[in-house]
Amino acid sequence: MKEIADAFSSPVRPVIALEQVKTYYPIRSGIFSRVAGYVKAVDDVSFRIYPRETLGLVGESGCGKSSLGRTIIGLENITRGQVIFDGENIAGYTHTQMRPVWKRMQMIFQDPYSSLNPRKTVENMMEEILQIHHIVPRNEIRDEIDRILGLIGLPPDMKKRFPHEFSGGQRQRISIAKAITMRPKFLVCDEATSALDVSIQAQILGLFKELQAKLGLTCLFISHGLGAVKYISDRIAVMYLGKILELAPAAEIFIEPRHPYTQALLSAYPDPDPRNRGREKILLPGSVPSSADPPKGCRFHTRCPFRKQRCSEQEPLLTGEGPHQTACHFKIKPSDWRAAYSQAV
Repeated sequence: MKEIADAFSSPVRPVIALEQVKTYYPIRSGIFSRVAGYVKAVDDVSFRIYPRETLGLVGESGCGKSSLGRTIIGLENITRGQVIFDGENIAGYTHTQMRPVWKRMQMIFQDPYSSLNPRKTVENMMEEILQIHHIVPRNEIRDEIDRILGLIGLPPDMKKRFPHEFSGGQRQRISIAKAITMRPKFLVCDEATSALDVSIQAQILGLFKELQAKLGLTCLFISHGLGAVKYISDRIAVMYLGKILELAPAAEIFIEPRHPYTQALLSAYPDPDPRNRGREKILLPGSVPSSADPPKGCRFHTRCPFRKQRCSEQEPLLTGEGPHQTACHFKIKPSDWRAAYSQAV
């Protein structure tokens, strides 16, 4: 409870505060489908997101990023912990209880086409949202649709089209339009640009920043693309096997990463600076352990060249002075990283 207590004692109350959130999926076996174990997709995660802030969440595929986003939004059942949204603990809410909450928090998915109804025009989809949730009076619905389409950079005459008549980038803009039609306070963007071409990604990221400034949105931006996260995020959280290993301001985490796993991720990031193009890549030894049977102690110790006996016995807490927090038992100098990894590989 200390994380939540600290969050609310702050002069600025966070929009989202997570306290020891766990999301486990049961593994069933046998003819009676008995529970044989659990996949620990999200395991004891705590952080806060403040008004008008974008928190980037990065990590390898399968680390639990999307599960965490879906747990926050109420699409996955939380196993344990608290999700405090705007002062309200929504953990364990039923879909009926979540309906008024979903007016204030929305999610944008990776595949825009699957999140759009192929049988309805853009106008039909947005009109349905505005009517059901009573966002504006009935006589103002058409003007509101035109206003929202203007915000996402589409001309009003496109509202008569069906989803299959748009390009991938345009479909993602429509998904964004559907989300902001509810006038939410908080957005979860789950790989919202990863399925798009690089040039279209840049346009959508620019659109996110514009909408955040105009509408005062708070965002959790989930991605494995470090370039996109660096551009759009105020802070970045690095996730591995259901745990947050490092949490820091975006600029600081790219300049001075403190966790060995973060350093390995950043070494794979293509740096546009020509002076750094010849840098050596850090190759992690071994493979990612199973989320159904994660290592004891530090989750990363099986692949870390700095591991000691303590790492396999005691789990490090996410701590640090100021806004830069790291879940590691040791303070590792940047000069030691590359030599240690080259020896391990």
